[in-house]
Amino acid sequence: MLNEINPELFERLKKVDSSREFFEFLDRRLRKSVRINTLKARLEVVFERLSKEGLLEERVPWCDFGYYVSEEDFSTIPEHQLGIIFPQSSVSMIPPLLMDLRKGMKVLDLCASPGAKTTEIAQLMENEGCIVANDVKIERLNVLISNLQKCGVLIAKVTMMDGRKFGKFENRFDAVLVDAPCSNLGMIRRSYAHAKLWSLKLSLDLSKLQKELLIAGYKALKPGGVLVYSTCTFEPLENEAVVDYLLRNTNAEIEEVNLPLRSIPGFTEFEGHRFLGEVKKCIRIHPQLNDSEGFFVAKLIKSESS
Repeated sequence: MLNEINPELFERLKKVDSSREFFEFLDRRLRKSVRINTLKARLEVVFERLSKEGLLEERVPWCDFGYYVSEEDFSTIPEHQLGIIFPQSSVSMIPPLLMDLRKGMKVLDLCASPGAKTTEIAQLMENEGCIVANDVKIERLNVLISNLQKCGVLIAKVTMMDGRKFGKFENRFDAVLVDAPCSNLGMIRRSYAHAKLWSLKLSLDLSKLQKELLIAGYKALKPGGVLVYSTCTFEPLENEAVVDYLLRNTNAEIEEVNLPLRSIPGFTEFEGHRFLGEVKKCIRIHPQLNDSEGFFVAKLIKSESS
């Protein structure tokens, strides 16, 4: 149990969700899922073949090309080797679905590696348009480039830059994704290492970085465009506090998230900190709700008057 690994974290998580089911699901093995990459093959053809092989179990309810799978090791599956299927957490599929993507758009993925969401963005754009896929470290870019090539993405321009510097490219992009670096507490089901590495100082430091990245992404967005902010952590300092900061310092508007999944509204108060009421339009996905990893996502719109 978590309280055996890090008592301080256990107590903090109880403030986020004190339900017995929350901690039970954190201890369960994560259900595996994949995304069928329609840039490489037709959905129905891949579905038919892999269903006959007994690999696919059922569709991820909120993603037409996402499926839960029975296989733990994908290394020997030809479709995986060819980039026709891409192992991806079911909740990780959510952010691109909220970006209102269309062919021909100019999109910024500010923190792109390892590329699961970037390749999904290209898939939703049908490989027409332009994606600026950015990350800050060369070793992360190597993984990103490998996955882009494997998945047949033709429209990505890879950049290596501190994402906060994109704020100088004002009003350039039709849609922006800020899938921010975070404390990864939502990934505890995948590895307890994330619980061992956590500290309150880490979350405070990350919160400052996340606010700066989100402001930069907002500046780079065209008026009327969509900005999606997401993390794989439960920590309000990295979630609601960051969105609240954007709403208080810009003319950003926040939209409801309408997907067929179970979620919790964003917190409007935590440990004495009060957030704007609009923050409840964000969604928290705790593991027991959809048998998934933990996740947080907000859909934001740049005001036409910005």
